[in-house]
Amino acid sequence: MKRTATTILATAALLLAATGCGGDDSAGKTGADGSKQVTLTLNWVPYGEHAPFYYGLQKGYYSAEGIDLKILPGNGSGNTVKQVAQKQTDFGWADSPVLLKSVASGMPVRSLGAYLEKGPSSVEFFTEENIKTPADLKGKTVGGTPGDALYATFPAWLEKNGVKKDEVKVVNVDAAGKIAALAEGKVDAIMGFFHDQAPTIESKTGKKVDVLLFADYGMNLLGTGLIANTQTLQKDPELARKFVRATQKSWADAARDPAGAVSAMVALAENEPAPEVLTKQLTLNLPLLGSEGPPGVNTEAQWTETIDLMSRYAELKDPGAPNAYWDSSYAAQG
Repeated sequence: MKRTATTILATAALLLAATGCGGDDSAGKTGADGSKQVTLTLNWVPYGEHAPFYYGLQKGYYSAEGIDLKILPGNGSGNTVKQVAQKQTDFGWADSPVLLKSVASGMPVRSLGAYLEKGPSSVEFFTEENIKTPADLKGKTVGGTPGDALYATFPAWLEKNGVKKDEVKVVNVDAAGKIAALAEGKVDAIMGFFHDQAPTIESKTGKKVDVLLFADYGMNLLGTGLIANTQTLQKDPELARKFVRATQKSWADAARDPAGAVSAMVALAENEPAPEVLTKQLTLNLPLLGSEGPPGVNTEAQWTETIDLMSRYAELKDPGAPNAYWDSSYAAQG
């Protein structure tokens, strides 16, 4: 039976009250049955990328680890990182470039592994535009949101592919308005995460969408992954290990059973997209997982590449080594 949005928000409110708006021991409160009550806040309202979490919840992977998991909707990776930093939620699901900037600003958070090793950053457009390569963007109008990693790295991505930045007109568009701007013909293309937005655009407009992935043209930024507060990791590393272990199993098994993952999300999530959109989103998401090892197991080289790109093009100040942002030990346990 679905939890209603009211129930979810009420649960979140109770957790906030219990932690005193960010208390120092909020992670993993023990329930009457001895299980740990744990919250995971997503990067956005539920969409296809999140289906593996609901799959693991329905299959009992978290309860098998003694975790009573509540999945809460998010409102952007930046807000999710802040909630983890302030201990308003136990774990978060957030975009890695946003995590890097947050750590650089002093937030006590760490990645426990980026699950989308091939970043979903892309330029999206209707097939009728006949855009096949970055060179075809010359003379086009592209909508982007100032402040995000895509917007910051877009000029460098163009230059890397032989396109001068003044050959493409960039229009500033609020994140929530990008899909409408494309659908209404105000822009020829938008910057965004294709696995989320493209199926939504196709559903809303009935028109086919094509994409150019940054990663396919020489610029890969690690995508979304698990994050935790550093104090949580210090005080209860075993909880983090159990949570990561259950999450890795959830993602690995959901990749083998996408239809089951979509069904679980339809049963358990609230305000999720239509099943056909969810299915497309998850189908586009799965190839972004790394092919080597369990989901969420990264290499130092992958993190170094993302850190370097963010430092050069997205104003990541005083970049550190990967271990300043990412704790590799947890996913390695999976």
